[in-house]
Amino acid sequence: MATPSQAQLIQAPSRPSVTGKKTIFLAGTTTRTDGPEWRDTLFHSIAHLPITVFNPLRPDWDSSWKEDIDFAPFREQVEWEFDRLNQADLVVVYFGPQTDAPISLLEFGLFARSGKLIVCCHKDYRKRGNIEIVSQKLGLKVLDAVGDLVDEVMRKLQEMLQI
Repeated sequence: MATPSQAQLIQAPSRPSVTGKKTIFLAGTTTRTDGPEWRDTLFHSIAHLPITVFNPLRPDWDSSWKEDIDFAPFREQVEWEFDRLNQADLVVVYFGPQTDAPISLLEFGLFARSGKLIVCCHKDYRKRGNIEIVSQKLGLKVLDAVGDLVDEVMRKLQEMLQI
């Protein structure tokens, strides 16, 4: 029997009121792979908790959009992500294979010292050495697989929610 969902999912650029007791931002690789989408896997694993999940992926994203401060849809996306990252109690960043994930690297750098970052880095991520060195210097654990990420996020949320 499936556990009923308590989690609220807020997809960019939506800005409804937050209903969860704790919030989590899903930063990281957006490049599609052959496997399941990591954000979906993680969300379904924690959906039974009273949390709000900020997902920056947006169904109407158009890769032809100009990445320029004066282009309204782009600016809206960047501002939404910045605001939700700062609002989140927990920031998860996943570095998958087949991408350099420059925005994920930026988010990693911004939140590496925040005390609210969980890092997962696929063994085939091209910039893994950078992630490992910075994480080692800052005392962050680097997880290797989405399954490990799910376990760590679950553990951390249960601790934060005191359940």
